[in-house]
Amino acid sequence: MPVIDVHAHVSPDRYKEAIRSEGSWYGLSSKEGELEVGGFAKATSERLKDMDLVGVDMQLLSPAAGFFQYQNDLETTKAIAKECNDEIASMVAEHPSRFAGLGTLPMQDISSAISEMERIVGEKGLRGVEISDHVLGRTYDLAEFRPFFRVAEELGAVIFFHQASDTCVHERIPRYRIGNSVGNLAERTVLFATLVFGGVMDYCPALEPILAHGGGYTAFGITRMDKVAGALDRSGTDLMPPFPQEGDGIIGLRRPPSDYLSRFYYDCCVYRGSVLRFLVEVVGADRVVLGTDYPAPMVLPDAVNWVLGLDELTEDEKRAILADNATRLLHL
Repeated sequence: MPVIDVHAHVSPDRYKEAIRSEGSWYGLSSKEGELEVGGFAKATSERLKDMDLVGVDMQLLSPAAGFFQYQNDLETTKAIAKECNDEIASMVAEHPSRFAGLGTLPMQDISSAISEMERIVGEKGLRGVEISDHVLGRTYDLAEFRPFFRVAEELGAVIFFHQASDTCVHERIPRYRIGNSVGNLAERTVLFATLVFGGVMDYCPALEPILAHGGGYTAFGITRMDKVAGALDRSGTDLMPPFPQEGDGIIGLRRPPSDYLSRFYYDCCVYRGSVLRFLVEVVGADRVVLGTDYPAPMVLPDAVNWVLGLDELTEDEKRAILADNATRLLHL
């Protein structure tokens, strides 16, 4: 089976060409796609060489998060999404054995988001979509997002959750890159709790989202979520559902939050073997996939050899993370 990297970003060539020739693209500067630091500005030929060098057979391509543009006017965001998605679809068509693709959507307008998702999955052959952990502060438990998740489920679309540039800690402290080091992981944990406590995962039982960066602090905080939900007794022992419920939206949750861990996939971009071991212990070896964050500065370097060399993992777990789980998820 091929080694598959599910977390690999793209800045479209048409964006790069416009930046170099005109200085902007749909009003975006070089920062959105990290062109100025070369972070995401990889030519396809260079990308393929890098993949061969580290032993990655296939990348699941997704746009750099700067192209989400939920804060922009709708028509501009729709145009940016279409351009990004069409280019990723072209890359997949040119190299079908090396690339699969995810698109970006204008999530500030659900009708437009659904239309674009139907186009790229139904017509362009992309595997699904990459979206942020929230939409300008609006969380996915809100009723307005239910039609989106239902259509994604009907399409069999993969949903890859990845934070936008400003995370939930940015307003409190924009210094020291805490927005990245702490806020990034906090966003993913809030997202997990929102989808579970908010009933989205029950509403769409076939959804199997991917959570970037190991799912943030979800694995560490899941027993606290169980405690809040009334799923633990005083000694910390699991209670059998149905268990006592209290307010704040928890009423109606008929299983402990920890039961939903196996409904998600988590990439292995956690940088340390002991941390990956903990993640595997909590969520299961069948739910962890290779994710490198290529070619961002936070990339997990030489990831395949890193996984293969870990004493903390068995040979079966290594194979599952590098190949088997993503093959199943993407129906390859």
